[in-house]
Amino acid sequence: MQHFNNLTPAQAERLAMLAEECGEVIQAVGKILRHGYDSYHPEEAAKFPENRQTNRDALVRELTDLSAVIVMIEQDAVIVSFDAVTTALRHKMRYTHCQSN
Repeated sequence: MQHFNNLTPAQAERLAMLAEECGEVIQAVGKILRHGYDSYHPEEAAKFPENRQTNRDALVRELTDLSAVIVMIEQDAVIVSFDAVTTALRHKMRYTHCQSN
């Protein structure tokens, strides 16, 4: 029996991965907003000083994971062109307060 959304199990899994990675990016951004880019979890740093990871490092890791899932999603959805991204960026910049053009 097919699900009402007509997704294959592989498509559903990719979308679940996309949602999860977006959530992890949001969490990393929240930590940066609260504590700054260069802050890190003191208990983790005490346990594993050689692997101390700043909030910036965590954001880069999560954005990399998100980028990987976006590549996977391209199997199911046409990712917009460079021109469309440029147009979206131009539109977003119109509503920022602190970004330079």
